[in-house]
Amino acid sequence: MKKSNIMNLDSLSLQEFDENAELIPLMTPEDEEAINNEELPETLPILSLRNTVLFPGVVIPITAGRDQSIKLINDANKGGKVIGVVAQKDENVEKPTAKDIHPTGTVARILRVLKMPDGNVTVIIQGKKRFQVAEVITEEPYMNATIRDIPEARPAEKNKEFSAIIESIKDLALDIIKESPNIPSEASFAIKNIESNSFLVNFVSSNMNLSVDEKQELLEINDLKERALATLKYMNVEFQKLELKNDIQSKVQMDMSQQQREYFLHQQMKTIQEELGGVSHDTEIEEMRIAAKEKNWDEKVAKHFEKEIAKMQRMNPQVAEYSIQRNYLELFLDLPWNEFSEDKFDLKRAMKILDRDHFGLEDVKRRIIEYLAVLKLRNDMKSPILCLYGPPGVGKTSLGKSIAEALGREYVRMSLGGLRDEAEIRGHRKTYIGAMPGRIIQNLKKAGTSNPVFVLDEIDKLSNSHQGDPSSAMLEVLDPEQNSEFYDNFLEMGYDLSKVMFIATSNSLSTIQPALLDRMEIINVTGYTIEEKVEIAKQHLLPKQLKEHGLSSKDLKIGKPQLEKIVEGYTRESGVRGLEKQIAKMVRFAAKNIAMEEEYNIKVTNEDIVEVLGGPKLERDKYENNNVAGVVTGLAWTKVGGDILFIESILSKGKGSLTVTGNLGKVMKESATIAMEYIKSNAEEFGIDPAAFDKYNVHIHVPEGATPKDGPSAGITMLTSLVSLFTQRKVKKSIAMTGEITLRGKVLPVGGIKEKILAAKRARIKEILLCEDNRRDIEEIKPEYLKGLTFHYVSDMSEVIKLALTNQKVKNAKKI
Repeated sequence: MKKSNIMNLDSLSLQEFDENAELIPLMTPEDEEAINNEELPETLPILSLRNTVLFPGVVIPITAGRDQSIKLINDANKGGKVIGVVAQKDENVEKPTAKDIHPTGTVARILRVLKMPDGNVTVIIQGKKRFQVAEVITEEPYMNATIRDIPEARPAEKNKEFSAIIESIKDLALDIIKESPNIPSEASFAIKNIESNSFLVNFVSSNMNLSVDEKQELLEINDLKERALATLKYMNVEFQKLELKNDIQSKVQMDMSQQQREYFLHQQMKTIQEELGGVSHDTEIEEMRIAAKEKNWDEKVAKHFEKEIAKMQRMNPQVAEYSIQRNYLELFLDLPWNEFSEDKFDLKRAMKILDRDHFGLEDVKRRIIEYLAVLKLRNDMKSPILCLYGPPGVGKTSLGKSIAEALGREYVRMSLGGLRDEAEIRGHRKTYIGAMPGRIIQNLKKAGTSNPVFVLDEIDKLSNSHQGDPSSAMLEVLDPEQNSEFYDNFLEMGYDLSKVMFIATSNSLSTIQPALLDRMEIINVTGYTIEEKVEIAKQHLLPKQLKEHGLSSKDLKIGKPQLEKIVEGYTRESGVRGLEKQIAKMVRFAAKNIAMEEEYNIKVTNEDIVEVLGGPKLERDKYENNNVAGVVTGLAWTKVGGDILFIESILSKGKGSLTVTGNLGKVMKESATIAMEYIKSNAEEFGIDPAAFDKYNVHIHVPEGATPKDGPSAGITMLTSLVSLFTQRKVKKSIAMTGEITLRGKVLPVGGIKEKILAAKRARIKEILLCEDNRRDIEEIKPEYLKGLTFHYVSDMSEVIKLALTNQKVKNAKKI
């Protein structure tokens, strides 16, 4: 419905009209009856309207600007105040004739005439009855025509269908008034107070938002019921449009309100920041540009940075992407592009630092000094990628810090244990919320240089998941030919890692991806001898623990014999972590006595060790005697270093079955089967009656059944045990062996030789049997490790039996 029409419908009445009255009462049924009974004049001046249609009973204001219309209104106002009102067919016609007007119109009464300052005349008129133009008599000075009445068909008073239509019109009109923001709520009072049904239909038709042609069609409908139904249809369409419009406006309004609210809040924040001495977004961008000029990056990086900062400048600071872009550019500025620390080429000083911090580890120290020497001669050498491989607690990780100090570089450590997401290495794309660069780039940012010593700790414990394979991502990082352009997903550019010295640490090589292993230079960091552990404890561990517990060397002294007792009786490891814990217990005992002012021995005795640490717990790897046939000492490699193990075998009457126990793996069980079959096929050579194999069952057992064991290195030990068992000959005293066997009786080489030798020394072994091909491994070991040991190199099992077994029978030998 139209706002202008509703606002001017102050009253609807054909009663006596007072021109000075402010309100005109609504039309009553009596007024309607009077209109119907009133006879129309034969001729009337015809006022043509450009853009509206007048309906019976309805009051509308009209502004007349044409001379013809003004004269007509003035003459009629002086006379009977009754005129005929029709609508023009084309509103652009300035001087309408009979053919330019619709033939059906409404008789109107002039209620009030107002003269405007601009010369126009505004007249308020009220419709009375419909008429039809019979004939235009004159067109000058304005149109006069003869008219005739148009009878209106009305339904019966109690017509239910008509009553329902009228009620629907009322309800829908009230809904439209309620929904429309342009119609004042007072209009609903006018609707509710209309008593005449025909006037309600005319009133609503007049004020609906319809074209002149559509309103004219409604006016020309003679049947009131049909006109009411047509009006209701138009109202339904208008109501649906209004609802849709309101929905759209509501959504737009909500979005606009939220944006405006955020805009005002950000403007307030900006003002507050400036008041507090902060910087605005423009200032921030300018500061970034100034910082970029000081960066030592190449043209490609500079061009990319300028492109990204220009993108940030075009962004609205209120959008979420702005902060991501700012973080991205801040990372660019924080990264040490082409910034390198100066290497210190004093080789003697470097060697002194390495020796000061670590006892032993000669291979690693030699490799670092070699690298420094080449770097001194040629400045642009690519850094080596080392992998320190060995048991826990031997100083692999701490070695990285000493190397960094020796080279004069920054030290960065990154733990890879349990890492299962590739994005931890390569970073996330910056389109994701909370995106970050990978840990490689983050650590370089932290280091502040592009050539730090970068320790990749526990590289063997990388795992993979549905989020990718981090070990595959490390291939690019650890390839000297590729890492000069390492691509981080967040950075979206290549970064040069070729000057970074990567040092990986690992406890096992078997879990490292072969392609990754191939890219690294493997340096075996073996376990320590008892003597080395005693020296490490004296030079490093004891002073460190005294300092951590607030004591000095005057408060506690532990001699070498006592340290050796702790090493042998309370630790069983290749490294020194367990030893450090035991020394820490001794230091805490002294600290407690000092704090409680109790007496204690400053110089620790063996009795003090037993009092604090308890009885020796780990002396079971000592060599046992050779009084029993079939018990032979073997050498094994474990993740915590070398160890000795005993192979026991026994005969029982039966049908020649072989049983193997001791939590053994598949390979170790196969070694037992190979040894048994070899003995059967060479029984005469060993002096064994072949019939014995069918009369006796053989049981081989490896003690410590809770510990899983596997591998081929116990092959010669098992064969020696079985030959001793069947011949009842004594095994040579203080001898141990390791080696793989074949069905032909050949002895094959095995690994972990240094760890096995250390285990043999701990167990007081004097002689060791090895494969001939393992001689080269022995030659690489420092002579002090081999002191007190005799090595026998063999290539055939017959040699092993000759060296390992004596001709003397065991006590209480069985007759087989």
